[in-house]
Amino acid sequence: MNKKLAAALSGGAVLVLALSGCSDDEGDKVGDWAKTFCDQAKPQIQKRADAHQIIISTAADSKPAEIQAADSKAFQDIANADRALAKAVESAGAPPVENGQKIQQDAIKELNATAVAYEGLKKQVDALDPTNQQKFADGLQGVADGLTKIEKMDQNALSKLEDGELGQAMAKQPGCQKPTASVPPKASGSPSPQPGSTSSDSDSDSDKGSDTAPTGKPSAKPSQKAPATKRAE
Repeated sequence: MNKKLAAALSGGAVLVLALSGCSDDEGDKVGDWAKTFCDQAKPQIQKRADAHQIIISTAADSKPAEIQAADSKAFQDIANADRALAKAVESAGAPPVENGQKIQQDAIKELNATAVAYEGLKKQVDALDPTNQQKFADGLQGVADGLTKIEKMDQNALSKLEDGELGQAMAKQPGCQKPTASVPPKASGSPSPQPGSTSSDSDSDSDKGSDTAPTGKPSAKPSQKAPATKRAE
């Protein structure tokens, strides 16, 4: 059921994790700024990766109540991580590059706005009724639609920091590298009910197949299989 949600989150997870490129000529000040920020950012990047893995793992074979709890926790964890990343940007000071102060302020503003948006999704998930399979699937679709919009915010939050020599300096820092989720993948088990089933017929329909085609949208419909766990953030 969490298949589409996991797919959408995988896009928003990239943030600092997709940094690439190397340069040997950036100044020490830029490198120092990158180290200061990335050292503080590392645990938050890890927290985001773990939150994504929770959603992906829960998608394997989960009941609505389990999905609700996992998604709620994951959204709150990501919100907390984004707020902490905003504080890390603030603590590091304005990066020593052109328009550094504006880049810093934009990143702080966007990260905090993304945190608020994830908390909004958490409230949506918390308000769903897991005892009615059909209503839960329909409600989760609304969460999926909201997450699609937040994904773009999430990807853009630190995009300016990733440009030019500042991004190259950050790419060299271990703290800004792509992490490995510390939450182990959940093994596949019994399939979850189909999107069209209700609380009264979910037991009888639980063994039927459902659409497991890959998608870039969030989890809104029950799925029989867990998505591939190749991850970014």
